[in-house]
Amino acid sequence: MVKLMSSIAVETLPDALGHFGPYGGRYVPETLMHPLQELEQEYLRCRNDPHFQRELDYYLREFCGRPTPLYLAERLTRELGGPKVYLKREDLLHTGAHKINNAIGQILLARRMGKTRIIAETGAGQHGVATATVAAMFGLKCAIYMGAVDCERQALNVFRMKMLGAEVVSVQAGQQTLKEAINEAMRDWVTNVRSTHYILGTAYGAHPYPLMVRNFQRIIGDEARRQILEQEERLPDLLIACVGGGSNAIGLFYPFLEDQSVRMIGVEAGGEGIAAGKHAARFQGGSLGVLQGTRSYLLQDEFGQIQLTHSVSAGLDYAAVGPEHAWLRDQGRVEYTFATDQQALEAFMKLARLEGIIPALESAHAIAEVVQRAPQMAKDQVIIVNLSGRGDKDVAQVAAKVGLQGA
Repeated sequence: MVKLMSSIAVETLPDALGHFGPYGGRYVPETLMHPLQELEQEYLRCRNDPHFQRELDYYLREFCGRPTPLYLAERLTRELGGPKVYLKREDLLHTGAHKINNAIGQILLARRMGKTRIIAETGAGQHGVATATVAAMFGLKCAIYMGAVDCERQALNVFRMKMLGAEVVSVQAGQQTLKEAINEAMRDWVTNVRSTHYILGTAYGAHPYPLMVRNFQRIIGDEARRQILEQEERLPDLLIACVGGGSNAIGLFYPFLEDQSVRMIGVEAGGEGIAAGKHAARFQGGSLGVLQGTRSYLLQDEFGQIQLTHSVSAGLDYAAVGPEHAWLRDQGRVEYTFATDQQALEAFMKLARLEGIIPALESAHAIAEVVQRAPQMAKDQVIIVNLSGRGDKDVAQVAAKVGLQGA
């Protein structure tokens, strides 16, 4: 039986120390404790500051392009023969993904704290592009850390970041993907903490990042809730979103958590199958541990060493998942499953050819779950899937994998 949280539990988590039940917290070097406390205090002030909220609303509307449409995918709906499928079109935002929602919020905080330099990590490159974009807009120096493997498979976004004036640091250590990029960004922050703000890109890391990123991203779900009530005069039956660190998913899910009729599914990266080193589905093969500032589910061996991960999508191959997602799974409020590389590639092509929309490979994992679930549901039901980003960055990679002419 699903345990549902009371309104008090939802609104008071995380607690004052950043814990979602046994998850979350602040596991960082002593050097970072004060800047994290400073960031938390500034964020809590801004959350209740009408001037800050007006400024944030202005940039989200006029610069980023909110609100994004909630689009009825009619041909996909007919093809699957089940419920109406709505797409929350975060791919239509400036820079092409939901990441800009958080980046704009955090850079406004950084300016208020007097920071002159911005750093960030990125996997698929969309958070890096969003960070480089807002840094350029406000005239701040910017360095983006990106694993060497991700730099190669996301070359388009590397060029975009450089065009925007950011320094892109290719990280050669370890698996050369997102985990290593975060390691290097944290080392930079420790060294340059007086002048530098770290715009962490997902609902992970030390408190207050999971709280702060979730609240900057909840605009996705707030809008979707209003829009579906306007269009269908009812709430959806099912929400689906891909889950890497988990910011786009928690952004969609959070405003619906108290609506007991609404089911929610987070889709992790199943890669080449659930075997060590072949996937990034933390709830399938993971265990409780501490990584990069927080306590959550992560892929590790019996000695606590972080395992290799794999996903066709650079944004989903992180070894850990956001602490709020771990707590929601424990509560039974959100179901977590996975899609394989092959399922994601097939969903990528299906959406492109049925709807004229090329999704990010990350978002294609969520579409793959729609393809699985919709035929089992009634025609009078409604699904909202978060289309977290567009697929321009993935076109060459997908073309090579599916054998398109000219690839």
